[in-house]
Amino acid sequence: MARLSVYSDTDPTVAELSSADTALVTAHLALAGVLFERWPETPSITDAADAQAVLDAYAGPVEALKRARGFQSADVVRMPRGLPDAAARRAAFLAEHTHDEDEARFFVRGGGAFYLHMDEKVFRIVCGAGDLLSIPARTKHWFDMGPDPEFTAIRFFTRLDGWVASFTGDVIADRFPKFEPDTGTIR
Repeated sequence: MARLSVYSDTDPTVAELSSADTALVTAHLALAGVLFERWPETPSITDAADAQAVLDAYAGPVEALKRARGFQSADVVRMPRGLPDAAARRAAFLAEHTHDEDEARFFVRGGGAFYLHMDEKVFRIVCGAGDLLSIPARTKHWFDMGPDPEFTAIRFFTRLDGWVASFTGDVIADRFPKFEPDTGTIR
């Protein structure tokens, strides 16, 4: 279940809003132009399920989202616990960046935290299994998968070569606390 926290972009210590109420999270993000949905979890998806099995399990919602948002393709990304290069993988997404297309991700298992920098606010959305988040193109953001990432997610692409990050050079992500998935807290 997702948790939304909203901060001033100059003060990462005090949340102006913090809620895990799905209706509130959905409505608040919609006002900012961000799509958030809860999809039914499929218990038949195991750690051993291959990418095609994951896509097949969610074929209906995946195809509906592709049609509705103009996505051309979808794939599955897995980050199992205990990867030796976890710190480097985490660091690759921790700098503020944008994309020329929407970034959409549905979490099948595990989770992570997206930080969206919009209108002098930072929206922190901690996503978990069953959460879909679609961030509009050119929205400044970063993603924190935690120090020992663990998730399976379906990613959606408009371009066949996938999304390409354009880094802003702003160090805002360094000022905001990092995501600790075991506790759901920030540090």
